[in-house]
Amino acid sequence: MKWSILAAFIVYFAAMLALGFVFMKGQKNEKEYFLGGRTMGPWVTAMSAQASDMSGWLLMGFPGSILAFGMGKVWIGIGLALGTALNWIFVAKRLRNFSAAANDSITLPQYLRNRFATKSKALQIICAIVFLVFFTVYVASGFVAGETVFVSFIPALQGHESLALFIFAAIIIIYTFSGGFKAVCWTDFFQGMLMLVAMLAVPIMMAASPKIELGAVQAAAGSDFSLNPFTASWQDIISGLAWGLGYFGMPHILVRFMSIRKASEVKKSATVAIIWVVLTLGAAVVIGLMARKTALGTGLVAGEAQERIFIEIVKTLFPGFIAGILLSAIIAAAMSTADSQLLVASSSFTSDIYKPVFRKEASDKEVLWVGRGIVAIVAVVAFFIAKSGISGKSEFATSIMDMVSNAWGGFGSAFGPVIILSLFWKRFTYKGAIAGVVTGALVDVLWLIFFTNSTGIYELLPGFVAGALAAVIVTLIDKKPSEEVVAIFDKGVKGEE
Repeated sequence: MKWSILAAFIVYFAAMLALGFVFMKGQKNEKEYFLGGRTMGPWVTAMSAQASDMSGWLLMGFPGSILAFGMGKVWIGIGLALGTALNWIFVAKRLRNFSAAANDSITLPQYLRNRFATKSKALQIICAIVFLVFFTVYVASGFVAGETVFVSFIPALQGHESLALFIFAAIIIIYTFSGGFKAVCWTDFFQGMLMLVAMLAVPIMMAASPKIELGAVQAAAGSDFSLNPFTASWQDIISGLAWGLGYFGMPHILVRFMSIRKASEVKKSATVAIIWVVLTLGAAVVIGLMARKTALGTGLVAGEAQERIFIEIVKTLFPGFIAGILLSAIIAAAMSTADSQLLVASSSFTSDIYKPVFRKEASDKEVLWVGRGIVAIVAVVAFFIAKSGISGKSEFATSIMDMVSNAWGGFGSAFGPVIILSLFWKRFTYKGAIAGVVTGALVDVLWLIFFTNSTGIYELLPGFVAGALAAVIVTLIDKKPSEEVVAIFDKGVKGEE
């Protein structure tokens, strides 16, 4: 069966690489490479946003955490579903218009600078640094997910985890390096469809197949199998809902809003995206909960390998080539997130540090190739973070769930409050934005280090609150924005009509 799975992987990867080379043609400048020239349609925008949102965490980390810890982790899915809906309903259309009004901004840091009509590069540089740090961690989580699938089903790679990791990383680098934003969005579109099919197929087969005996045993993690989500602790409920706040600060998702062809098409994209996320998160919850009553689930939890639950179920229930296609969904999830994050990290450094600070006269071609170089550099650093985890040398990189949680909290705390205030508060100032980004990021990291374990509260919540308070307080102390800044705000609001 493993060789038939390998055949499915080869077909899948060949298709993804082909898309990268197709979209390499016609790229003339950074706007084309980093934002697709603002030509993305509603379906591609929606599927790309959600596929880049849900990494290998969706098929591995999330159901695995539910398998190991029960109903408390279900609240993460509830929080994410609510956050997705609110982000699309209140932020997407407004950000599309505001980014265009703010001198046609193509990156999030660039938007924040232009939104306040300032010549200062401080916020751009701060944002770019935060992007590089947290995105590198996030990309590493995707690499670990891809390596896990490779080693599980390709005989020649078993015992050669570093080689599997290298192959997976190389494929992502090649098509992101060559095809840019359009390649990333179109590969994400197909990967999102594959993820949806796989997530719906697995729980259906679990319920129907005699190979999976539901209710046979209790998972090693405990005996509470109540389906009432309110049996969870208050810490789990609050922390789970806090995950939803992260959406307002996720650069790789927000940039999709900026890239859509017309603001009027956001409503259609929002409908597609919300339906997709509810179906996939719901299926992941069902897989995790059903697996808690199986011998298979018990064995994985006992061996601290609960993140492999989706892989083992597919391996048990589906024939070779079909299993390969479904397992490609994990790779699709990991790739669709990693490629987006590589591109956003690259665009931020290139457009927000390299060109304005070091090479103001850089040509379009030079900026384009520097951006591609940064894609490769970030991927290499992420590779070594992931490699340290699979080699057992770093506790930091041992869990997909932990890496995603850390990066998600950092982005949500640093950028979530600032993005919301920039879109809805005319009085908001540049100094307030700097205070919000810096305070949110610092509180998130400090809470993670000193208080998360003792309180049980996810660091995103205190980070988000602290960032919002700092942004509001500094803005109220600061002088009112100039007429030029007010005019940009009014233009952004008017663009919605």
